[in-house]
Amino acid sequence: MAFEMPNFGGEDSDAGGDKNGHPAGSSGGFGARNGYRVAFGVPPRRTKVLAITLMIMLVLVVVFLLFDGVYTSYLWYHSIGGGPVYRTRTITQAVLFLVFGTLMAVLVGTNIWLAYRFRPPLTGVSLEQQALDRYRMGLAPFLAWILTGASVLFGIAAGASSAGSWRTYLMWANSVPFGTEDAEFHKDIGFYVFTLPWLRHIQGFLVAAVLLCLLAALLTHYLYAGVALTPPAGSRTAGSRSLMGHSLGSRATRAAQVHISILLGCLVLVKAYAYWLDRYSLSVVSSKITSGWAGPTYKDVHAVLPAKTILLVIAVLCALLFFGNAVRLIVRGAVPVIDRGGHAWALPALGVSLMVLASVVIGGVYPLAVQQFQVNPNQAAKEAPYIQRNIDATRAAYGLNGIEEDSYAAKTGTIQNQLTPDAQAVAQIRVADPALLSAAFNQQQQDPSRASYEFPDTLAVDRYPVNGKVQDAIVGVTGVNLAGLPAAQRGWYSEHLQHTHGYGFAAAKGAAVQADGSPDYIEQNLPPSGSLGSYEPRVYFGSGLPDYSIVSGPAASTPGVSVGSFLNKLMYAAKFRQPKILLSDSVSKDSRIVYDRDPLRLVQAVAPWLTLDGATYPAVVDGRILWVVDGYTTTSAYPYSTTTHLSDGTSKVNYVRDSVKATVDADTGAVTLYAWDAGDPILKTWMKAFPGTVKPRAAISPDLLAHLRYPQDLFTAQRDLFGRYHVTSASAFFSGTSAWNAPADPTKTSAQPQAPNYLTLQMPGQPAPSFSLASTLTPVNRGDVAAYMAVDCDPGPGYGKIRVLEIPSGTSVPGPGQIQSAFQSAFADQLNALGADNARVVEGNLLTLPLGGGLLSVEPVYAQPATGPATYPLLKGVMVAFGGNTAFAPTLQQGLDEIFSGTSGATTGENPVTVDDQLKQALADAVAAQNTARAALSKTPPDWQAFGAAEQAVQQALARAQALENARQPAK
Repeated sequence: MAFEMPNFGGEDSDAGGDKNGHPAGSSGGFGARNGYRVAFGVPPRRTKVLAITLMIMLVLVVVFLLFDGVYTSYLWYHSIGGGPVYRTRTITQAVLFLVFGTLMAVLVGTNIWLAYRFRPPLTGVSLEQQALDRYRMGLAPFLAWILTGASVLFGIAAGASSAGSWRTYLMWANSVPFGTEDAEFHKDIGFYVFTLPWLRHIQGFLVAAVLLCLLAALLTHYLYAGVALTPPAGSRTAGSRSLMGHSLGSRATRAAQVHISILLGCLVLVKAYAYWLDRYSLSVVSSKITSGWAGPTYKDVHAVLPAKTILLVIAVLCALLFFGNAVRLIVRGAVPVIDRGGHAWALPALGVSLMVLASVVIGGVYPLAVQQFQVNPNQAAKEAPYIQRNIDATRAAYGLNGIEEDSYAAKTGTIQNQLTPDAQAVAQIRVADPALLSAAFNQQQQDPSRASYEFPDTLAVDRYPVNGKVQDAIVGVTGVNLAGLPAAQRGWYSEHLQHTHGYGFAAAKGAAVQADGSPDYIEQNLPPSGSLGSYEPRVYFGSGLPDYSIVSGPAASTPGVSVGSFLNKLMYAAKFRQPKILLSDSVSKDSRIVYDRDPLRLVQAVAPWLTLDGATYPAVVDGRILWVVDGYTTTSAYPYSTTTHLSDGTSKVNYVRDSVKATVDADTGAVTLYAWDAGDPILKTWMKAFPGTVKPRAAISPDLLAHLRYPQDLFTAQRDLFGRYHVTSASAFFSGTSAWNAPADPTKTSAQPQAPNYLTLQMPGQPAPSFSLASTLTPVNRGDVAAYMAVDCDPGPGYGKIRVLEIPSGTSVPGPGQIQSAFQSAFADQLNALGADNARVVEGNLLTLPLGGGLLSVEPVYAQPATGPATYPLLKGVMVAFGGNTAFAPTLQQGLDEIFSGTSGATTGENPVTVDDQLKQALADAVAAQNTARAALSKTPPDWQAFGAAEQAVQQALARAQALENARQPAK
């Protein structure tokens, strides 16, 4: 059977059909309708109206929910001062969505249209294609809608994916150079950090676009007979002619072959682009578990890198073969519907086969052979240059180059007055454990009438002036514990309109406790009183608060977003799926809603480009309670640097800088960012992307500056990496014999590394004690101390200075685990005695300090009574160790004197105040509070709020006096 066919250009056919030769009313045209109502039943008008109504309602619900999310986010960002950030991020996401979404929609839609445009004029040339006629007829009235819908759907998916890469785009668009080049390609580090991730995104988009276009084109060609799964009768596909070219040539029209050939060429060309990027990505490969270092190895540089270059050239040649095939098919002009030649595909098929073979042999087998026969026989020598690159890059990326290392021949013997030169540091030794004081704070600082107040489980360590001298302090603010309320008081009104915020700030001395072992407060009670002066005590933002609260008051002094209007009530009722927000009379025109209250969540919203330290801490600054958050600029794309995880376990990085100090106002939620390391290129990049959002370091007030500290997560990462990278020669690193580890915490049941501790100490060479973060390091698989590491946390010229005291190999100093074992063995009877009457004995944090020419270890011991007025842990003694000597005494002073032959030569910071003095002070506080209550009643009208607060202060003072009296009574 012979047919007259149009050429590839698509000349018009007979007058009785469309320009592609389709008979009038056939299934080929976008406007074809004849025969449709006969072949397919049309739904009744009522059903169509119902379906349209449901569809409109569904669309309206979706649009409302989308608007609700955008609108409430806009209001929330503006309430915390993050409006410009939200605006910049949203605009960037919208632009990326539109650009990449439109590009994807146009590409996919164009390829579907081309496949339809160059369909063969007659379709029923085989039983397979005749079976599709019914579907073609059914789709005919909706072809324009299907084309548009498919294009839009793929465009939305691509746009949404690209919108999620807004950080990558902003980093590329605002990038600044690092000023340092990588060791292999000699490109600025900024290329790998800022440019390469964006080029990878472009590659991913191109791969998706070409694949979707290819699949859409194949489906359309198949549906309209341009491609068949089985060849028509008489086609040549059997025997020796079963190559890819012969098979496709006998199953596809000339137009379909041209279309497919061009798309396959584009796909291979994108693969060539990926090979080009792979070359640079070798410099930022993740740490290799087998080798123990990061970055390209000898095999990568001498085998994988050349292989990528060769594969790139092969891929380009293969793409040219596909394009040449398309040109050859076009040049041939008018041909039959079924191309029986098939030879046109032989060269492209050969090119693809060559590329696959090369990727296996050159990209896989050859690198393995190089590793096996060249590297493994002499790995240390072959890998030495690349290990050195890794050492240099890792030390630079984590700020390890500036560490000051000194040999420290630690003394193990003791003599009288050995601590005299360290008297200032001894007076600052912390005996209060922040992880054990929460229960005491909750019981002693709790308002009996407000059982919902609660301190966090672990308190923070800061420093405050006491009697004109700055001392370590254990600090915390209250949250809301709704579980502490009686069941009768639980409910929506109670949980969201009544118990809306925490209240107050408490601080206790770190180096001293009261005579009964309870905290010695410098700030206490509700309302707060003590040595910190007046400040706003409300805590609307912090941890341990309800998911949302509705508060009322003047807009100038009330935090949150206004819900006074009907629109805002409706939006937040939908957001929290709570109709009472809209219907309750308690939500008035003056009401405001507070939500998303965690300080980390707030800072992350305003600075989404920061990696945040896991530990936030409160500070009373300039009359406000502020949450202080440390923010890092990080990347995982620093060439040759080893990858690690910060303490949250999810932030995988190989470069980190202590770049930003952030504060969150506990009352208003206002977030303020300060540039701490203004020279960091990543911070400069983000400051360009979000101008005006980060204040200069000079804007930090002196009061706030006094409370800033070196972040714990950063120091932990530096400590762990320095344990391996303290060696600077490749040969020593490769042997691994000099590696150090963070010791396991001997006071914990799980084998987790000992966390660094904040404490005031004086390292050798320092002119005076400073607030520091310190830790010991032990050799791998050994328990003695290899080094002592500390960083200066006091803002000033020495801030961030890391000092390491390395113990010489001939000196043996017991490590934390060995010291803990010695304590348990030597003082088992005393510890058991403290556990009498079912009291729980808790051993506090084990602190190590460089004192007396050696290392002094101090561990507080707490006992928590099972019954009585105080059921919280009370400090009952201190265990002390120096060298091989140990002591367990009621006070640190007594323990030190015992260790150092009767007198240590220094005085600790423990209170010399007697129980009688504390009892007198408690009774005096009760009298003063009672006088305040009388004064409040004498006012006209009476100040009931002040009266209630004063009465609570009376009860707290009397409870403290009763506890002191009970503590000094002899045990029965």
